[in-house]
Amino acid sequence: MQYIYHFIDMKDILYVYKNKLRMKILRPHLLLALIGLMTISLQACKTKKLAAKPVPPVTKAVEEPAKAPEPAPVEKKEEPAPAPEKSNYTFDNIQFEFNSGVLKTASFAVLDQVATEMKKDESVKFVLNGHSSAEGTPEHNMSLSVDRANSVKSYLVNAGIPAANMTIKGFGATQPMTSNDTEEGKVLNRRVEIRKVK
Repeated sequence: MQYIYHFIDMKDILYVYKNKLRMKILRPHLLLALIGLMTISLQACKTKKLAAKPVPPVTKAVEEPAKAPEPAPVEKKEEPAPAPEKSNYTFDNIQFEFNSGVLKTASFAVLDQVATEMKKDESVKFVLNGHSSAEGTPEHNMSLSVDRANSVKSYLVNAGIPAANMTIKGFGATQPMTSNDTEEGKVLNRRVEIRKVK
């Protein structure tokens, strides 16, 4: 059997050792340099506030007019406080998607106005009348009109109106606003009307 000996030169060992030692020494310094560069570059990205130069106030010489004699004091009559603003509690134009209790986005602005008006006097009670167009069976239209009224009630409750102030009624297609012969008429008939309870 033959043994093959590899002799490693001492130079090779020293070369490897020196390189490892250099990396151990340089690594923390390189890391610090990298962090410093990143910090400087991020500071440069900050928005700079412009320093506004203060404008000196302009003073004008104003002559004071001669004081007129004060008139005799007049008795002030106390006026009664103005009556709280009466609200128009009749709201229309709350529209829905076809065959759905989902509000059209155009109705959100109307309902926000409704909530504002309802908050003026929280003692007032309201009835929410749901309606539908003539498509579908009478039973389905009745159910759909109740769902639409409940959808409006949920929106208003989320806007801060007490649920106890609102009652729901469904009319189905029994009280159309316009004729159901045209598509425009059907769209107008898919609605909820809010009325003040007398």
